[in-house]
Amino acid sequence: MRRVARRISDTPGKSFGMYQKAAGLRGAGHDLIHLELGRPAADTPEHIKQATIAALRAGDVHYSDLPGTPRLRRALAEKLRTRNAIAATPENVLVTNGLTHAAFAVFMAMLDPGDEVILIDPHYPQHIGKIELAGARPVFAALDPSDGFRLTADRIEPHIGRHTRMVALVNPVNPTGRVFSRDELDTLADLACRHDLLVFADEVYEDIVYDGRRHLSIASLPGMAERTFSAFAFTKSYAMDGWRIGYLAAPGWAMDALLKITANDVTHVNTFIQAGAQAAIAGPPDVLAALVEEDRRKRDFVVQRLNQMPGVRCPLPEGAIYAFPDISATGLPSQRLADMILEQARVVVEAGSFYGAAGEGHLRVCFGSETLARLEEGMDRLGRFFNRDA
Repeated sequence: MRRVARRISDTPGKSFGMYQKAAGLRGAGHDLIHLELGRPAADTPEHIKQATIAALRAGDVHYSDLPGTPRLRRALAEKLRTRNAIAATPENVLVTNGLTHAAFAVFMAMLDPGDEVILIDPHYPQHIGKIELAGARPVFAALDPSDGFRLTADRIEPHIGRHTRMVALVNPVNPTGRVFSRDELDTLADLACRHDLLVFADEVYEDIVYDGRRHLSIASLPGMAERTFSAFAFTKSYAMDGWRIGYLAAPGWAMDALLKITANDVTHVNTFIQAGAQAAIAGPPDVLAALVEEDRRKRDFVVQRLNQMPGVRCPLPEGAIYAFPDISATGLPSQRLADMILEQARVVVEAGSFYGAAGEGHLRVCFGSETLARLEEGMDRLGRFFNRDA
C-alpha cells in the first residue's frame, strides 16, 4: 500500500514564508531585494576556509568520533566555560549539522507523544515541525508588544500544564531582536525549576549583540545546568550558514539518548569541516568583532530609514540581525502588507504574523542578509512604497 508514515502526513512541511512566495518572481527574472531570510551577507573568514582546506589536504576525510572530533569538542568545552559560564566538559558537547540538527536531536530524544513544548511568541516557527515529528505539541505563550516583548512569569506560567515537558527559548530573539535580561532569564529559570521542566535554548545569535549588552546563557543560572540543552552554531557569527555545523551543550545524563538520534541520522558531522569550526573558535577575536560591527552599522541605517516612513515605528534591535517594525498604524494585516511590498516594491520582508499572533502588526526585516548598497536600494524602495499615499 502506498502511504507515508502518519508522523509525516500529520506534520506540516517546513515553511520559509515569503521566500517561497517570492519564488515565482525570482524565476521570472525580477530584481528582488531579500530582507526575509536570516542569512549573513558576509563571506566566511579566510582563516576558517584555509583551516578546512589544510584538513582536506592532510587526509582528514574519513570517519570521525560520533559526537565530534576530540580536538573540536575540547575547544568548544573551553569556549562554553569561559564565554558562556556553562560548566561543560568535552563529554557534554555534541557537534551537529547546524542548530537545526541540534534541535531535532533534542526534541526526538527528550519528547514523547502527548508532551507539550512552550514556544515563546513571537516564536521561531522552524522549531514547530521538529516538535511535531517527535509526537509532541507546541503551545504558544504570547509576550506583550506594548511591554516591549518582555519575558514575564504571568505570560508563561498559565500555559504550563500536566503535559508540559519543555520550554523552547530563543535568545537573542528571532524575530524581535530582544536580548533577554538576567531578570527575565531568572524568571524563566524559576518556572523551569518549580515545574520541573526542561529548557531548549537556541543561542545561535549569542555573539550578535549591540550597544554594550551581554548575552547570558540560561544554563549558567543556578539549578539550570542539568535541565538545559544549549544549542549554538557557526551560522550567523562566522557567516557559515552553508557549512551546516553547530553544537549542543547537554547534561551528561542525556548524552547517550542524543547520540542514539544523531548516530542514526547522520553518523557524525563532516570530518574536515570540523577543522574549520575549530579555527573559528580559536581564531582572532577581531574577525568576529568586525562582522558584528558591520551588522551594527546596517542595523542603525535600516532602523533610521524605517522610522522615516509613514505608519512605521521601529525600535533599535538589541541583538540578532532583524528589525521588527510596528506597522499597525497602516491599518493593514502584516501578511497583506508583506504581500503588497513584494508585489509593488519588489522587496521581500516577512509578515510578523508568521511568528505567531503576538507578531501581528509587525514586519520582520533582515538587515544582515544584503550588502549595505542593496540595503540602501531596499530602503529607497520601501520609502517610495510607504510614501505612495502621503
